[in-house]
Amino acid sequence: ASFGALNKTEKGLPMRSLKISEVMWNHIEPIRCGTPLTKVVKALLDNHVTGLPVVDEKRQVLGFVSEQDCIHSLLVSNYHSEGEPIVDDVMFHKPLTVSPEMSVIDLAQNLGAGKPKVYPVVDHGKLVGIVTRTAILSQLAKSGNTIEK
Repeated sequence: ASFGALNKTEKGLPMRSLKISEVMWNHIEPIRCGTPLTKVVKALLDNHVTGLPVVDEKRQVLGFVSEQDCIHSLLVSNYHSEGEPIVDDVMFHKPLTVSPEMSVIDLAQNLGAGKPKVYPVVDHGKLVGIVTRTAILSQLAKSGNTIEK
């Protein structure tokens, strides 16, 4: 595959101009701080995502909670028979966020081992959606299929 595949979309437009806002999901409700972990797990499973942003009442991102955070916390709380944990106890407090104006290619080039699989998309300090590695992969696959071999 040539690197030229990264620069075209299915419409023949330069992929570099494709923005995160065009591939992000905005239909999934974020997790509110104070939410019990059992409800967080249900939201992750129902929405088929590996993690979700945690927000306050103004949709400002306070953190991020992943499946792995939930697994570890539920194992510990079940083993020790402690009370039900809340998302604030397990979330990552300084998540990486992206702008809706960021180029899909720029984000794709920064993905790698140890990087998040889901990014909160923030505009003017407020959560407007999430973008997943799956969405990025899907877009790259679409753009690559239009290049003549």
